[in-house]
This record gives sequence, C-alpha cells and structure tokens, in this order.
Amino acid sequence: MNLLKSLAAVSSITMISRVLGFVRDTLLARIFGASMATDAFFIAFKLPNLLRRIFAEGAFSQAFVPILAEYKTQQGEEATRTFIAYVSGLLTLVLMLVTLIGMLAAPWVIWATAPGFANTPEKFALTTDLLRVTFPYILLISLSSLAGAILNTWNRFSVPAFVPTLLNVSMIIFALFLTPYFDPPVMALGWAVLAGGLAQLLYQLPHLKKIGMLVLPRLNLKDTGVWRVMRNMLPAILGVSVSQISLIINTAFASLLVSGSVSWMYYADRLMELPSGVLGVALGTILLPTLARTYASKDRQEYSRILDWGLRLCFVLVLPCSLALGILAEPLTVSLFQYGQFDAHDALMTQRALIAYSVGLLGIIVIKVLAPGFYAQQNIRTPVKIAIFTLIVTQLLNLVFIGPLAHAGLALAISVGACINAGLLFYQLRKQQMFQPQPGWGMFALKLLVAVAVMSAVLLGLMHVMPAWGEGNMLERFMRLGVLVVAGAGVYFGMLLLQGFRLRDFNRKSLG
Repeated sequence: MNLLKSLAAVSSITMISRVLGFVRDTLLARIFGASMATDAFFIAFKLPNLLRRIFAEGAFSQAFVPILAEYKTQQGEEATRTFIAYVSGLLTLVLMLVTLIGMLAAPWVIWATAPGFANTPEKFALTTDLLRVTFPYILLISLSSLAGAILNTWNRFSVPAFVPTLLNVSMIIFALFLTPYFDPPVMALGWAVLAGGLAQLLYQLPHLKKIGMLVLPRLNLKDTGVWRVMRNMLPAILGVSVSQISLIINTAFASLLVSGSVSWMYYADRLMELPSGVLGVALGTILLPTLARTYASKDRQEYSRILDWGLRLCFVLVLPCSLALGILAEPLTVSLFQYGQFDAHDALMTQRALIAYSVGLLGIIVIKVLAPGFYAQQNIRTPVKIAIFTLIVTQLLNLVFIGPLAHAGLALAISVGACINAGLLFYQLRKQQMFQPQPGWGMFALKLLVAVAVMSAVLLGLMHVMPAWGEGNMLERFMRLGVLVVAGAGVYFGMLLLQGFRLRDFNRKSLG
C-alpha cells in the first residue's frame, strides 16, 4: 500500500466534505446569523460531538484499532469477526445508556456547560430542546465510527472519509427546504443532525459486508479481547476527555461573554478545520492502523521512518496553511460569511478568533501524527499525562488571555496548549527511542521557511492592491479569494520545486 496515494485519496474526499461544510456554514450564517438561536444550536450540537470524540473517534479508536490489527494479522478471520461482534455489542449497550441519560438530564447538562445561558430563560429552554433532539446522534455516529475503524484497518480509507459529507448534505437540505416547517426554525438543524447520523451509519454497512466483517452485535463480558479494549479505553477516555473538557470550559467562558461569542468561535473553528480535517484527520486515519501493523511485526526502524514521513509531510502541507489562515483571515470571513444576518461586526470578531486559532494549527496537526505513535504500541498513559498537563496550562492561559482578548483569547489559549502538547509528545517519543529523525531536517526546514516567506509576501502584496473585501457580491468576493489561494499555493509549491523538492521523495510503502 502506498501511503502517499492513500493520504491523497482520503484528503481529496475529506476536502469535498469540508467544502460542503463551508456551503452549509455559509447558509447557516445567511439564514440565522450569529444570534441567540445559533448560539443555542452550536452548544446543543457541540455536546454530543464532544462525547462522540470521547467514545468513538477518540478513546475507542485508539484502544480498538491496534488490537483489531493484531487480531487481523495473527488470529484469523473468524476470531476477528467474533471480536468485532463482542466489542460492538458492549459499545451499543453503553452508548444507549449514555444517550438516554443525556436526554433526561439535558437541562442540567446545559446549566453545567453553558452557565451563561441560564440568565436568559428563552435561550436556555431552546438549547435544552435542541440538545434532546441532537443527543441520539452520539449513538449513531459512534457506531458509524466503529464501522469506519474496521474499514480503515482493511485499508478501505475512502469510505469512512466520505461519510462526513452525508451530515453536511442533511443539514443543507433541512436548512434550505425544511426550516419553514419547524417552530422555532432552528429546530430544523437539530433534526438534520439526527438524520445525518443515521445516513452515516447505513452508508458503511454494505462496505463492511464486502470485506466479510458485517456482524450482529453480541454481548460477552468474559471475552479477553473485549477486556483488553476496555483496559486500554479507560486511560484513553481520560486522555481524550481532557482535551474535550478543555473545549467545554472554553465554551463555558464564551457563554459568559457578549451574545454571539460562541458563534464567532464556531465559525473561526470551522475555517481552521479545513486544513486540520483534510490533513490532520487524514494523516491520523492512515498512520494509526499502519503503525499498529508495523509495531505488531516488530519492525522498529520502519516504525520510526513512518513517523518521520508523517512529520515531514505535516510540515510541508500545514506550515503554509497556518500562515495563510492568519494572513487571509479577513478575505475568508467576509467572503464566506458576511451576508444577510451576519454583519461586518460578526465578521471582524470571527477574524480575531481565526488569527488566534491559526497560531496553533501546526501543533494541532502534529499531535495527529505523533499521538498514533503511542496508541499503536497500546501505550495510552503517556499521551494522557501530557494531555492533563496541557489542560492545566490551557486553563491558566484562558485566565490570562480572556481579559484583554475576550473570545479570541480563548482561541489563543487552545492554540498555545496544542503546541505545548505536540512538543511534549515529540520529546517522549525521542526519550523512549521509538522515533529517530532521519537525516536532512536542517536543510529541509530552511527550504520550507524560504518558500513560506515568499508565499506570505505575495499574499500581502496582492491583498494590498485588491478592493475592500466588503465590496461586491458573493461571486466577486469568491473570485478574488480564489486568486489569492491559487497565487499563494502556486508560489509556495513553485518555490519548493525550485529548491529541489519532488513528489516522489514522499512516496512510502507500508505493510498491506
């Protein structure tokens, strides 16, 4: 399997999903603006999303994929099918209980995570109603993530990568065509989330059948494989929960600020998620099963080389994105969102959060590369300890930054925390002698710095001669934004070519 081709395939499909996500967010901004209703929806959607990351894409995948890869490599097909049936049975039971508790306890959940909403009874009641509609999403999307983890282990990366597209399509359809049938209209978005979660699960079932891994969930609490997953999940839940707790605390802080703060941070986060999703999630998706198979085969040199490959590719692709997000904050926010109910003040506030988020983009994606280096070894404790330390630092930074920078200070605290987290993961991998950087990093870094410096100069020069971004209709703004993106990318990759970078340098094969 060629890792670069797999990464390109996953990134391309993820890009489609992110573009649809921008279409969705542009529609939401135009229809609902940055208002009490959107604040309520984003809180109601964020909470089941946080639990999804804890139970599914986060802790569960980290604990499940390395053991699944071991079963696939060493135990045979029938044992692997039985293992999947038992794990899915326990996961389904736990998630049904969590979903039921979440729906019943919705008012208390809102009070704990967005205390500022309690001061406005109408806002609090709307958020509670939305949360009760969106909470079952955790059950559907977690089972969908289980299916995706299995497909990724069988190198079927494209199918799980396409799945998020279905949620975006659902939300676009509900926002455009079904909003008038709901009272209040924002409730349409809650039901769109539920429909999207169901579509994401159903889409993957035929693909599981093709690889012979579509099995009915069964309960067997005595199975050793299930208990191995559970033992690994407990510290993994703690580790993933730490990062999600940080987000919950930030949301609580934002709910205490002026109305619209939650929405401004949401829209800025969505812009940052384009590179972090297309590159970070794609790298993490490919690296975890690849490293798990390599570790199971006891090839430590190849293990280190794969990590080095991931890091170099990360720097080549993410460093220019990080700088471009900061430089193009105004063109991006105005072109994508400043229409209808979303005014110039909303765009300015979103820009400030985006610039703060861009500081930590490289750190966020480096974590996606380095953390699988621990998870593949079934070593969850080290990243957990680092995550707890990062949580403490992030909250201290929140207290420092929120006064002078308001909501942008909360975004900056997350960014600085991510960079600290990435640095500590790198240090521990080196200390444990699981990663040995390949030769040539000094010249590699120098060439990158030259390329991004030239790209930044070109972007700033073009922006200086362009009209004000508030002028013109959506098409005109998009065309100007497209010129900037194409020029920046062309100059950056052109400079890399002039300095001797070639695509074949990043080709890497892995175990099948």
